[in-house]
Amino acid sequence: MKTRITIAALALAVCATASISTESASQPEANAQPEEMLMTLIPPSAEESWHRAAEEFVGQTNRKFDEIRLERAAAAWAHATYINQDTALLNARAQERWLKLQSGAVEEAKRYDGIELEPLARRAINSIKWGATLPAPDNDAKRRELSEIMTRMKGAYGSGKHCPEGPESCRDLETLSKVMASSRDHDELLDAWRGWRTISPPIRADYQRFVELGNEGARSLGFNDMGELWRSGYDMPVADFSGEVERLWSQVAPLYEELHCYTADKLRQAYGEQRVPAGEPIPAHLLGNMWSQTWGEIYDLAEPYAGIAELNVTGAMQEQEYSAAYMTELAEDFFVSLGMPELPDSFWKRSLLVKPRDREVVCHASAWHMDGKDDVRIKMCIEPTQENLFTIYHELGHIYYYLAYRDLPVIFQRGAHDGFHEAVGDTVTLSITPAFLKKLGLAEELESGHEALINTQMRLALDKIAFLPFGKLMDQWRWGVFSGEIAPQDYNAAWWDLRTRYQGIRPPVERSEADFDPGAKYHIPGNTPYTRYFLAFVLQFQFQKALCEAAGFEGPLHECSIYGNKEAGALLWKMLRQGSKEPWQDSMQALTGQREMDASALVAYFQPLMDWLKTENQGLACGW
Repeated sequence: MKTRITIAALALAVCATASISTESASQPEANAQPEEMLMTLIPPSAEESWHRAAEEFVGQTNRKFDEIRLERAAAAWAHATYINQDTALLNARAQERWLKLQSGAVEEAKRYDGIELEPLARRAINSIKWGATLPAPDNDAKRRELSEIMTRMKGAYGSGKHCPEGPESCRDLETLSKVMASSRDHDELLDAWRGWRTISPPIRADYQRFVELGNEGARSLGFNDMGELWRSGYDMPVADFSGEVERLWSQVAPLYEELHCYTADKLRQAYGEQRVPAGEPIPAHLLGNMWSQTWGEIYDLAEPYAGIAELNVTGAMQEQEYSAAYMTELAEDFFVSLGMPELPDSFWKRSLLVKPRDREVVCHASAWHMDGKDDVRIKMCIEPTQENLFTIYHELGHIYYYLAYRDLPVIFQRGAHDGFHEAVGDTVTLSITPAFLKKLGLAEELESGHEALINTQMRLALDKIAFLPFGKLMDQWRWGVFSGEIAPQDYNAAWWDLRTRYQGIRPPVERSEADFDPGAKYHIPGNTPYTRYFLAFVLQFQFQKALCEAAGFEGPLHECSIYGNKEAGALLWKMLRQGSKEPWQDSMQALTGQREMDASALVAYFQPLMDWLKTENQGLACGW
């Protein structure tokens, strides 16, 4: 039987399931109103009792969710940008109220299990049940406890400092990260690496309890654990998703292995055989990044051809005194050049672009959609560096996704899947070629030829390729934790087992279960799924290939920039406007002509570097 359920109403009833923040053309065509678009999708049915039940469900929840959406976002924003006891309390209480409303909506939505619905209706019902990354137990006391734990973990991370000799010696993440990026002193790097990891052991007990409560909430939805819930959001059987990730990893792993071999050899030359033994994992503190997730900051050690195609973007930005606002305007200009709208005035008034001097904030960059309409913001402590410039492009990718689908019912105000959301801004950064940087005044005369190409690709690969195994293993660790395969007493050992297995790195000093090194990465205490970033690093090349073809570009993909091309912008904007209203495979096909994720565009992009690395690595002890 078919039930006559008004999906526009259902969509409004679950408005708070859309993300408040995302940790990541021609002028938009006129949008149909949600009611006009959705009211007639479900044919009338004699089962009017189901219709009345659905309308009652909508009437009871729509008003409450409308009221709490902005309150919840405002409380979270206040706590992230002004960390203290008062904002922590307000954020915890707003989160608690949301979790209670969500639990009630889920219970009501479960009434329609087993009822034959039209595809869009079933998609909406499933989104209500499965849209949360933090399912709460159906118990007031446990919901409050879960909310307080989440607020406490985020606050501990955001205000974390290493103070080896009292308050005067304190260094926060930003200061320690600068050391990791710029220093080439082994002991100084080790001190910064160890120092940041002193902030995470106190989070460990809270995280263990968070897992217990979150799993209880997931089981109430019919899942075995939170990991299974997370894997349900990809328009494919849950059991198939892990295999899909492994398939993509198998496509890119050979390139990573060649890059690892080359980089290890360069570090061995810099720090000595004793500290970087051949054929063994790389010590984690030597790769220029606090988490060894990207290696671009050690390009000076890995540069293939000295002095060829040098791009000191950070130096040029600092010399020209780039401000946080100007860097953001540059990123906005790129999206506007594609035919997308300028950012609303409220964005510039309400975003946090510079770290305040008078209070603690969570500097981890994030994009926020406060009201489901025009109130969009980013939160970031911007410094004039190349890494920060690229991060701004990434965050504005989220912002323009928000603006593109703002007229959809809120239930569909998400990316086609979460990897799509993360890929948009990164796709744009692929167009920041040396020629584009020259236009910005951040590069000198361009050099051409094979050596210049290899240097340029190496610089990009140290970020894009080096990241891939880290992007994969973060959630692989959590899925094991959520399922119980990784027991609490093995948290740290399992973390380093995965990091060694996939990344070929090791801790620089002995670690134990008194440590909680996963908690030193924001996305763990912040409960942000991470496979989305692995998928995004694959998808951005797939997207770029399609957009360059739409732009009429002929030539190697690594030379393409879509800046200023309205045809490419129109194709991208059309996909963004769909949100999650349709399965991601349909959105993928509309943009690329393919119905599956595919890393072949990434592999083709870096083929010149891959061929060079294979030759360069001959005779080295590769692997770990």
